[in-house]
Amino acid sequence: MTVDRRTQVVIVGGGQSALAAGYHLRRLGVEFVILDAQPTPGGAWQHAWDSLRLFSPAAFSSLPGRFMPPQPGNEYPDAQHVVAYLTDYEKRYHLPVERPVRVRGVHRDGRLLRVETDSGNWRARAVISATGIWWRPFLPFLPGLADFGGQQLHTAGYRRPQDFAGRRVIVVGGGNSGAQIAANLAHDTQLTWVTQRPPRFLADDIDGRTLFDVATARRRALDEGRTDTRGVASLGDIVAVPPVRAARDHGLLKAAPMFTRLLPGGVEWSDGTRAEADTIIWCTGFRPALAHLAPLQLRGRRGHIATLGTRAADEPRLHLLGYGDWTGPASATLIGVGRPARETAHEIVGLLS
Repeated sequence: MTVDRRTQVVIVGGGQSALAAGYHLRRLGVEFVILDAQPTPGGAWQHAWDSLRLFSPAAFSSLPGRFMPPQPGNEYPDAQHVVAYLTDYEKRYHLPVERPVRVRGVHRDGRLLRVETDSGNWRARAVISATGIWWRPFLPFLPGLADFGGQQLHTAGYRRPQDFAGRRVIVVGGGNSGAQIAANLAHDTQLTWVTQRPPRFLADDIDGRTLFDVATARRRALDEGRTDTRGVASLGDIVAVPPVRAARDHGLLKAAPMFTRLLPGGVEWSDGTRAEADTIIWCTGFRPALAHLAPLQLRGRRGHIATLGTRAADEPRLHLLGYGDWTGPASATLIGVGRPARETAHEIVGLLS
């Protein structure tokens, strides 16, 4: 028989946002638990493709309290280096993580919130949802999607170019994931890179440091009531990390416009042009993984949960952390989550007192 447990704060998720929140709650003396659905530390980073690179050097990709050490031979660390860093971070600060624990739902329970899991219930005075987006890949609907007879996968399912050697591969997506995966496949496959609009590469000297500064400045301007400010999108869509830059400079990253439908053996454009394909990789983004919050009935007409900072506007005991700019400037990044995590922790202390 499973006994219900209590704590002051439950953090749902075990990746970078959850760890940053835990760091600040521990410093403030708050009792909490982190519930991670994954069996090992590292969050979504442990599921990323082998050649993925951060947009910033290690020192500028750090969580609060501890710099990420450099990775020998890589100015921009890979995903496994991030996994090792997060594993060490969790141990260094003795963060109370329980895993694997899958959260089924968060419910109102009088003055508390009840967190139902596959290993029993927790009751808490506040909940931080930090589940990220990796677990909810987005695929656009196109005519013929179900008719394509080849392999289809999303960014979340891609690992290495050797798996597709010699194949006719179409990579769909003009963002960083699409560009990195297209660059990764350019030498081993018959590649077609397809984007909704012509790809926009950032200047070679711009990386995650600049993007974070721009996002922070824009948020500050909006908070002050100013609208005459440009966001990250004004700079471009693709950070030219070394592998992408090399493929681009060798003429291997020339994008075709978006096709209009899929055929059993390939795709077709609006002018009737066709291309055969064995595999289509959809680098079309993700949506926030918020199914566990459904019992709270907080979603608006468009499925969005309104927030004031990171706090849910209609449920002050709930905070959402790390889902993108709507929960803090650049909060879905390693360097960006620190500030909203700190603000979340201080707001919760106010609630508890």
